[in-house]
Amino acid sequence: MSKIKVAVFGCGAIAQRRHIPEYAANEHVELVAFADPVVERAQEMAEMYGGKAYSSYEELLASETTVDAVSVCTPNYLHAPMTIAAANAGKHVLVEKPMAVSTEEGEQMIEAAKKNGVYLMVGHNQRLMPPHIKAKEILDSGRLGKVLNFRTSFGHPGPEGWSLDGAGSWFFRKEEAIMGAMGDLGVHKSDFIRYLLNDEVSEVAGFISTLHKEGTDVDDNATCLLRMKSGAIGTLVASWTQYRGGDNSTVLWCENGVMKIGTVDGDEVIVELTNGTVETYKVGAMATNEKQVPSGVIDAFVESIVTKTPPTISGEEGLRSLQVILAAFESEKTGQIIKL
Repeated sequence: MSKIKVAVFGCGAIAQRRHIPEYAANEHVELVAFADPVVERAQEMAEMYGGKAYSSYEELLASETTVDAVSVCTPNYLHAPMTIAAANAGKHVLVEKPMAVSTEEGEQMIEAAKKNGVYLMVGHNQRLMPPHIKAKEILDSGRLGKVLNFRTSFGHPGPEGWSLDGAGSWFFRKEEAIMGAMGDLGVHKSDFIRYLLNDEVSEVAGFISTLHKEGTDVDDNATCLLRMKSGAIGTLVASWTQYRGGDNSTVLWCENGVMKIGTVDGDEVIVELTNGTVETYKVGAMATNEKQVPSGVIDAFVESIVTKTPPTISGEEGLRSLQVILAAFESEKTGQIIKL
């Protein structure tokens, strides 16, 4: 079978550490082009992996007509225009989260993919982390019964330690990022809780602030209250100020016991049943900024294209997860509980 020709828009940290090496490791893929306004970054990737470097995605799309698929790994405000341009050029698109910065943008992206008969997938890698796959399997078995209450949290010290530009990163420039910790981490958790519970969020109250990152007006902390359609209630936390002991954990209190995910190193999933039984599962760690493990997203995207199967983490799924975050911002602004 001929290889899928892939181009990457944006050659920053997420591209260099996840997308590009994972494409390079996939036997079905040939990396053919890279675009970045800092053209040296694109050139560095082209030298390392083969292919051509461009200083703009428009130039890349105009020149590289045989490209089959693209990854959009750029500041948030560019996700929609780049995705729509790529879809209109007949390319499948994997876009980083948050997929867009508004519902309207998300809808336009979905429409562009549909109109052009291409796949749109959103990089919500939390669904594909081994502990989360195991937790979903246990919950779906029904042994724990109905989920009544939950908390889900994602925090680390902030993007300055992760981004190639450090404290000068676009993550801290509101005109490019639009949203901070909520767009970076909170949307991962809104997506994960929807997926894990197989449920939709019906109401959101958000407390969102900039507490400690100086010189920026994007949020660095958020705590949200969520009510699910099933009636389950819980909290969602996103933080860029967990300077020690960053957190990526979820706890579900259910009719028949509690499930703890990512709360204890080495025992990634713990189930404590009301009958006194305790089960622990060692299924492999979740990726962190310090310790990269394969995200699963790239392979899932490639498999969709190879097998001609629409991706499960679709544009529609990405949009529903984004709308939870947007509702939290609306709640912070208005002081109201927002119904979805």
